[in-house]
Amino acid sequence: MAARVGLWDARLALRWLILGEWRFHPARYLLTSVAIAVGVALGFAVHLVNGSALASFGAAVRGVNGSAELSVRAASPLGFDENIYPRVARMDGVQDVSPVVRLDARIGRARLTLLGLDVIRAAAITPALVGVRSQGPGADDDAAFDEDAVYLSRAAMSATGAAVGDTVSLIANGRTRVVRVAGSLPGVGESASVGVIDIAAAQWHFARLGRLDRLDLLVADRSKAQAALRALLPADAVIATADADSVQGDALSRSYRVNLDMLALVALLTGGFLVYSAQSLSVVRRQRAFALARTLGLPRQSVIAALAVEGLAIGLAGATGGLLAGYALAWSALHWFGGDLGAGYFRASSVAIDFQPMAAAGFFALGLIAACAGSALPARLAARVTPAAALRNMGDMLDPRQPVAWWPAAVLLLAGGGVSLLPAVAGLPLFGFVGMGLLLAGGVAGVPWFTRLLLAPAARRPVRAVWRALAVRHLHGAPNEAATALSGIVASTALMIAMATMVTSFRGAVDDWLGDVLSGDLYMRAMPGAGFDPAVRLRLAATPGVTIARFSRQVPLTLAADQPPLMLIARPTERGRNAQLQLIGPAAPVPAGAMPVWVSEPAHRLYGWRQGETIVLPIAGGARMFVAGIWRDYARQAGAVVIDEADYQRLTADLRRDEAQIEVQPGSDPDEVARRILARLPHALRGQVEISRPAALRRFALDLFDQSFAITYLLEAVAILVGLAGVAATMSAQTIAREREFGMLRHLGLTRGQLSRMLATEGAIVGGTGGLAGIALGLLLAQVLIHVINPQSFNWTMTTRIPFATLAAVLAALTLAAAVTAALASRRATARKAVQSVREDW
Repeated sequence: MAARVGLWDARLALRWLILGEWRFHPARYLLTSVAIAVGVALGFAVHLVNGSALASFGAAVRGVNGSAELSVRAASPLGFDENIYPRVARMDGVQDVSPVVRLDARIGRARLTLLGLDVIRAAAITPALVGVRSQGPGADDDAAFDEDAVYLSRAAMSATGAAVGDTVSLIANGRTRVVRVAGSLPGVGESASVGVIDIAAAQWHFARLGRLDRLDLLVADRSKAQAALRALLPADAVIATADADSVQGDALSRSYRVNLDMLALVALLTGGFLVYSAQSLSVVRRQRAFALARTLGLPRQSVIAALAVEGLAIGLAGATGGLLAGYALAWSALHWFGGDLGAGYFRASSVAIDFQPMAAAGFFALGLIAACAGSALPARLAARVTPAAALRNMGDMLDPRQPVAWWPAAVLLLAGGGVSLLPAVAGLPLFGFVGMGLLLAGGVAGVPWFTRLLLAPAARRPVRAVWRALAVRHLHGAPNEAATALSGIVASTALMIAMATMVTSFRGAVDDWLGDVLSGDLYMRAMPGAGFDPAVRLRLAATPGVTIARFSRQVPLTLAADQPPLMLIARPTERGRNAQLQLIGPAAPVPAGAMPVWVSEPAHRLYGWRQGETIVLPIAGGARMFVAGIWRDYARQAGAVVIDEADYQRLTADLRRDEAQIEVQPGSDPDEVARRILARLPHALRGQVEISRPAALRRFALDLFDQSFAITYLLEAVAILVGLAGVAATMSAQTIAREREFGMLRHLGLTRGQLSRMLATEGAIVGGTGGLAGIALGLLLAQVLIHVINPQSFNWTMTTRIPFATLAAVLAALTLAAAVTAALASRRATARKAVQSVREDW
């Protein structure tokens, strides 16, 4: 009976011990919960934003493409020969075919996709695209066959400001046609900006005679139809399914999304380290109380369970708050940055947030796991200590004369480095992120050895100031205690330094690349649907003040229906070389009779095209081209190929150009020359052409870069705040836990001022040591980000650039924060009389 009462008393004491800890140290639990919430919020927000953007993108794609189960798509905007149409219609497994002309068009400055349809056939295969509604005075349903009638989706009407019955100027493929808005397209989704006209009018008025862009198929037997199509189609057409465009959009942004998700999970891992640090210090402070409860009969498992409950409570609070904050953050990101988080993958004007219950449950579970894992090791250590030893000693049990084991850290670091070098999985750098996790764990595991190594010279050197000697020798003799304090600091600092180094390296590489690429005085670009024909080009080149005008054409090439298109760039080059490209290595000599092209680094990595090889591109029925060189390109993640404009024109007979690089005469004012160029444009092109200076383009490009990395900058800021908060909590907890030690030192003659200086010195050493370890680990993690994750994700490379100013600022901030926090905490720890501080030892 007495034993049962004692056990009940022990459990009651333990319950009050835990509740008392929560009541007297709420800031510690709040901080650890916030650390978990930050990781959950960032991961959930990124997932919500990208999921919502993909859903909106998929709806827009379905609005443009209708609901055809199978389609034949042109590999480029140049289309394919319409003679394929009757041959496809007679194939086995095909019931009906709807031909489509697809053009990028404009009404004013509003962009839309213009579809030329055979209304009768489209009604059977893609009814959403022809479910027209005629309104207004004089409206009639026969207008669908009128060559001067256009039907607009709700999004197109909203963007153009047009209403049914209005007359508008429609610009497409460099041609302008005045048409009447005959009705709306109620079957097209809200996010798709689409216009529909008769297919014959589209071919006649917009110079597409004999060319088609798509064949939408109604099939009786899909497998038979696909097999027949593979044998029939030319090289400039591809087979696409209903899901191909959604998969293409997913592939385009997948690496970006996965990288953000993984960085958010690393932030969550950092939160787990902070929980471990806080819980470890809490356990050390309450070790004697736990031991007392054990002597009263509490089982070892109850101590573990109690601390696990603490971790679970931290996880529940943090994960719940993280989900709420993540939803708010996602809403704000969609509102301010759009569905692509500023990265430029999706161009929807508005994206509605799409709540994902399974994702919410997954991130909630991850938050719980991180918090519970951070509490598990301290709980086991608390339960393993014998009550007698705990009642007599609360310090670091390591003998200062014994060496600290370095091999666990070395094993983890080597394993992390080795795993990071493994190839990508399905185009994603999953092993790179696993390697980063191992490196982070190895860096934290090596903190005791690093602390002992760093402080060994100072510990051996005689110091006159007693308080300074005590500070150094305490940390040198208790490296495990220091490591516990430093784990959260090192993890958060390493994450921040790694991201800062990666962004600095990437931004510097882009800046240098822009300096090489933007070598002209003026740059001119026609908006989609517009362009410069030969007569206009001659007129512009003769503008007073213009020395050279180099016109170019950019044509997207679809190599596979479910992959983002490759960009073909036709521009003037010199035979066998292209001086305006930033080549990686020397160019290869071009064999006689070969057609040279220059392949971008992303295209080289994506498709395995190597210098000196011959490749086939889907233009002119499959043209064979010689890879003369590989060039650096940070603008087109899906790859690009540069071809001489004379070769391009001979292959395609395409005379239109859409960009120009202009050099002005020495002494001429570029702005004045730009005004002259605009004045010489045909009336239809005015308002459809933009002219920029290199400096403005450079600023614009770097602003886009900063916008695309806005979420990364947010992760950096969060890592800094978590690190500084971890410093404050750690130093405060450690200082308060050593109250009896300070009482003994005061008995030996140290004054309160000397104790404060001693603690401030300890704090500065801890902050500086954590900062140095975090910086070293962060620079190592940055190499994985720069040389493994970036090439495997985005297919481009760069050199490492170290942000020395950031490193110095972080080190100074951590050192100062730790010193100030320790000094402030010392006031509370030394406020009591020396006799009261040590009375428990009597």
